[in-house]
Amino acid sequence: MHWADYTAQTLQNRDGSQVIASGITPSGEFHVGHLREILTAEMIHRACLDAGMESRYIFIVDSMDPLRRVYDFLSPAYQQYIGHPLAYIPAPGPNGEPDPDGGNYADYFLTPFLTALKEIGVEPEVVMNHQTYESGAFADKIHSSIEQKDEIRRVIEEVSGREVPENWFPYNPLDSDGSIDGVSVTGYEHPHVHWVDSHGVEGTADIRTAQGKLPWRVDWAAKWGIHGITCEPAGKDHGAAGGSYDTGIPICEMLGSQPPHKLVYEWIQLKGMGPMSSSTGLTIGPMDALALVPPEIMRYVIARSKVGRHIDFDTGPALFQTADEYERLLAEPPGGSDEELSRRQRIARDTQLGALRLSQVERGSDPSVSIAGVSFRHLAMLAQIKSSDDDVWSSLRKSGHLDGEAGGVLTGRLRRMRNWVDGLHFPDAARVVVQTIVSDESRSNLDDGHREFLSTLGKSLGDCEWTDKAIGNCIRSVATEVGIGGREAYVALYWIILGKNHGPKASSLMAEMGSEHLLSLIGGA
Repeated sequence: MHWADYTAQTLQNRDGSQVIASGITPSGEFHVGHLREILTAEMIHRACLDAGMESRYIFIVDSMDPLRRVYDFLSPAYQQYIGHPLAYIPAPGPNGEPDPDGGNYADYFLTPFLTALKEIGVEPEVVMNHQTYESGAFADKIHSSIEQKDEIRRVIEEVSGREVPENWFPYNPLDSDGSIDGVSVTGYEHPHVHWVDSHGVEGTADIRTAQGKLPWRVDWAAKWGIHGITCEPAGKDHGAAGGSYDTGIPICEMLGSQPPHKLVYEWIQLKGMGPMSSSTGLTIGPMDALALVPPEIMRYVIARSKVGRHIDFDTGPALFQTADEYERLLAEPPGGSDEELSRRQRIARDTQLGALRLSQVERGSDPSVSIAGVSFRHLAMLAQIKSSDDDVWSSLRKSGHLDGEAGGVLTGRLRRMRNWVDGLHFPDAARVVVQTIVSDESRSNLDDGHREFLSTLGKSLGDCEWTDKAIGNCIRSVATEVGIGGREAYVALYWIILGKNHGPKASSLMAEMGSEHLLSLIGGA
């Protein structure tokens, strides 16, 4: 059974509808690592719906979290906003300076991220946490936390193994400048928290408004209850023993709510470079990734992997292998009845079918639509040898891959493919540059067997129908005739066409070339 379906089955033991959640702090540029949490949650939500359960997927934006430092992309002017909630500070302008007319900081980073999520088929209910505070929805949880502050302190210390400061208080009021830093609580008379800040200014915060917030570990536990969350995947940093998930569960119960089903996921890593991190700059943005990678392939990367295993995210050579794997699964989905298969085979079948189902951008859509009849490798070749999109469409019509006009899926795939080919991530080994004449290096790599094959092939191609299939048959027939191995036959062709010993499917490449050009290269060997 696929992990998302298994989790949905587990959640059926809970009463009522499911609320699956994920969240993010919009402090800066997002990275692909965030997509693992979001897609893990969204796939569980889909699995619940597929199982006939009522389910919602909410995306909680921690807009009440404070700015913790002046990031590299911000001007020093943001020093004045350290400790201020992200929703209440101005967005950066083009030069990194605070822009009073640019909206708030949280929305500035959130909006393009939500746009990226739509491209991958994720459209959650967005919950802005500062608005939840403003509405008063946190008031009862805040009051209960303050009433039980000693018990909550004990839980945090015992579960996490860390010492909580003596002056710790389960509510952080905003000071006279709007920051939560350097504020000391001096008393509590429901619903008001009295405080004095680092400037010596005294004040009062009303817990029914957004004049302060709960500390992270308590805030998370309170949100579970406020929104009725039944499952929220968490990264291994939060889900490790003694982490914020383990302290949140008893705190949530103390605040009068049932904690969610615990699910811990591993991180996505840039292959060979370790986990992605906004703070270290080791990132690939979701917009960047989705400008290169077809959305169903991005979803497949998450769907095929067990939640507890890390993912090596690679937009280089491995992207070809991932696309091949997806297309093979699409072409030959596993079958067999339960009676015919062993338990292990049934698990593998259901896991693969679940991954294919959950990889689709639109829930319930036909997976075959996702590739629009054109393989990833074939489109990669066309994107390199055809300068215009119209030439690509003409070629696909000629080869039978396309009937009529190109639809949105195919145009989107070609757009991403061109971005990939033209960018830094495209592997040099996969680049296709057709030679105008056979180079001296290419000739030096041809032996007598290669030359005999090419000479005989040139004569046979003169009478060959100029299609991928016919050319492929001709190559195999001539190779058998002259007694050369299939691999060596293709090596000879790659040397004269591309100037190297490998390349895309040779018959497809040759079909896209003019016969005169190809025959002139063969003659020049």
